[in-house]
Amino acid sequence: MKPISRPNRRTFLKRTAGAIAVPFLIPSSVFGRDGAVAPSERILMGGIGLGGRGTSDLRWMMGESDVQFRAVCDVRKRQREALKKRIDGKYKTKDCATYSDIREFLAEQTDLDAVLIATGDRWHATASIMAMKAGKDVYCEKPSCLTMAEGRRVVETARRYGRVYQTGAQRLSEANHVFAIEMARTGRLGKIHTVYADCRYHGGSRHDWLPAEKEPPKDEVNWDAWLGPCLWRPYNKGYVNRGWYNFYDMATDIAMWGAHTVAQALAGIDMTGVSQIEFEFAKLDAPMVTRLSNGIKMVLFRNPGSCWKKCEFWHGACGERFDGPDGWAAAADGYSKPDVSSPALFAEYKKVLAEYKARTQRPLSHVRDFFDCVRSRRETVAHPEVMHRSMAICLAADICGMLKRNLKLDLVTMEFVGDAEANHFTSRPVRAPWSV
Repeated sequence: MKPISRPNRRTFLKRTAGAIAVPFLIPSSVFGRDGAVAPSERILMGGIGLGGRGTSDLRWMMGESDVQFRAVCDVRKRQREALKKRIDGKYKTKDCATYSDIREFLAEQTDLDAVLIATGDRWHATASIMAMKAGKDVYCEKPSCLTMAEGRRVVETARRYGRVYQTGAQRLSEANHVFAIEMARTGRLGKIHTVYADCRYHGGSRHDWLPAEKEPPKDEVNWDAWLGPCLWRPYNKGYVNRGWYNFYDMATDIAMWGAHTVAQALAGIDMTGVSQIEFEFAKLDAPMVTRLSNGIKMVLFRNPGSCWKKCEFWHGACGERFDGPDGWAAAADGYSKPDVSSPALFAEYKKVLAEYKARTQRPLSHVRDFFDCVRSRRETVAHPEVMHRSMAICLAADICGMLKRNLKLDLVTMEFVGDAEANHFTSRPVRAPWSV
């Protein structure tokens, strides 16, 4: 178990007894009875930018009995207050601290073990790096970086500071997707020759600006902190109300979904010794074919509607499929069970999942895997290298589409082979003072 520097039960009771001179009752939860986890054994969490998806993650994590949220940071006053109300209501306290500045949050909340980061995409890598430097383990929503250079810095920071990191590609821990991945990984489909990933184009390609509007008071929306490391833009409520998704400086194109599905596709194939991947330019309404240096073809579906409802490879969102000489297996959201090429393959469903759990000692819960790793200090299922490689492929596909020509990416150096212009887009300018 991870060493915890906070007072243990004995110290807690000793201090309490010395501070109170009259008889009182101590709830049984303080001792870890009645199924509760003693305070000294809980993983103390903070949240950064928990709107939208982050609110769902917060609810998911607060369902874990050994986890307690203690503080939140958000540049929007309304969101800070809503989060505090939710957290205090969960724990029947008034203790949740609130912050509008991540630097103050990290400087003061020194006893937190880990943080949940679910800001806008422009902040994911920067916030993760800042948190890990401050000694926190990190669960960060995807897409976890905007550039290959950011992804590399996340990997290097986690390694240098010995931090546990999980990117929010939660389908790597969901039964149907795990089954499809394991069918490919264990050779039950034969040698995989083609994989498919739902990388629906999201729209982060606009380079224009929204018209300037009067900034609200800093306490209501800290606009400078909201922008963070991306280039300056005048305030417009359209950005804050989730419109930022559409703009290049603040988001990505296919990585919104590809951060999930490319990671899922790579998990099912042998990446040992794979050094390069080639991208064949295709128009947006056509699949983009990529070829790994081990001969496997990976097809990225980028059409906004091509695989959302139905296509020949899956139906639903965030699908992946593996094709081999002995059959195929696929999964996507909303499935009651995975798709397979023959009923005989599905007959091993329970066995495949049992073998996976026995081999990896991982739960089929992404946040539980994170918390288990916070305690054990082992790598998570979606560790920094998983994030970096899958994001690099998504970002390279975006660059291929933008430049409208074929590209070859070196997966070791994360640079394009013989293409200086393409390499220009592997990083972006960072606005002071947010360089990390």
